[in-house]
Amino acid sequence: MTGRRRIRSILLHRLLHRPVRARALTTGALVACASLAAGCGIVPGATGGSGDDGPITVMTWAPQDTKATNKPGMPAFAEAYARWINSQGGINGRRLTVLTCNDKNDTVAAARCARRAVQENAVAVVGSYSQYADSFMPTLEGAGIPYIGGYGITNNEFTSPLSYPVNGGQPVLLAGLGRTLADGCGPVTLIRPDTIVGDQLPPLLDSGLAAGGHARSGDQRAAEDATSYENQARQALERATADTAERGCVVPALGDRTGTFMDSFRRARADYPEVRTATVLGSVDQSTIDASGGASGPYEGAYVTGWYPSASDPLWDPMKKVIKKEAFGDNRIDAADAGVQTTWIAYTVFKQVVESLGDGEVSADTVSGALDGGLKVTTGGLTPTLRWNFQDELAAVGFPRLVNANVTLQVVQDGRLVAARKGFTDVTKTLRDADLG
Repeated sequence: MTGRRRIRSILLHRLLHRPVRARALTTGALVACASLAAGCGIVPGATGGSGDDGPITVMTWAPQDTKATNKPGMPAFAEAYARWINSQGGINGRRLTVLTCNDKNDTVAAARCARRAVQENAVAVVGSYSQYADSFMPTLEGAGIPYIGGYGITNNEFTSPLSYPVNGGQPVLLAGLGRTLADGCGPVTLIRPDTIVGDQLPPLLDSGLAAGGHARSGDQRAAEDATSYENQARQALERATADTAERGCVVPALGDRTGTFMDSFRRARADYPEVRTATVLGSVDQSTIDASGGASGPYEGAYVTGWYPSASDPLWDPMKKVIKKEAFGDNRIDAADAGVQTTWIAYTVFKQVVESLGDGEVSADTVSGALDGGLKVTTGGLTPTLRWNFQDELAAVGFPRLVNANVTLQVVQDGRLVAARKGFTDVTKTLRDADLG
């Protein structure tokens, strides 16, 4: 086998044979399909793979050194994983080559990363973060490259036929948080980025609030790269304390800038009645809590929804062993970071996919084919068994690729992020009943 990709219109084939997918494809995918139908074709060898024993090339990207959210631990861990897996003899005897790319929180850079994945013959993009799926997904779709284990930050990751998410992204985190807050909060105020991605957050939080019979949250926009949020903090506190009969809740969801908001919030809250804070994993982790003062900081008592068990759970020990062996002292990699955890799970999925192919060709075609063929993937208890059926339970509300709607609930207690509830909570019904129009 040469590993050279067969020239065919993958997405056109899928549209013709799976009509249900056509309704959920992104605009970019439809444009790509139209071009293929016109005879443009796919660049020969653009997503090649390996023969029986050649190296397997994948890519991991994430923003680094920007003024907004940064996830340097994701590509850093991907490189550490490659060193580890290759020290074990590779996957089915094949060496793993990991390419990394800085998405820079920029549409042009995100598209450039995707083009490089095509040019470098990557068979998949694994464990990555980007807000700009509109920029990179059409390129991946046009070349047939699967996107495995994205961070879940954009809706496209839950609609594209070549996306294989391992968590429920922002939809499940916010729906789960809303359902929790509905039982114990008065007015709820959401502080979120004034971006296209940020625009998607309020209806998701509100879906959980509505499931608990609670009124909608107050939607407060904020610049995602601000250096101070004094005005936003005071506005949030005014809204959250408008009903003096019930304790209000403030929910910052600003990614890396959540810590900056909480600094402003800490200074402003003394002038207002007491409120509770809550957020989602990715906007806060243990290192954030430690840096803010631990038990005496603004996060004490805050609820935090996550996709996975808490970082102290023994289920993470295999990942921590990889970090200790291959990346000890690399301060970019934090085992408690949701991005690093997602990358570990994404590579766990990819490894099982390659193993399922045995001695056969490893290419973008065969990888996506195995996933589309009903392969069941286990993650050591970190998620439920994963299997991607395009028309899944949440297709009706626009998330046909969302196959893991489980969330965990954690709480900051004595300065430590600990489990507030055992096990997972499935928010499929909450999302299915939501008004996300």
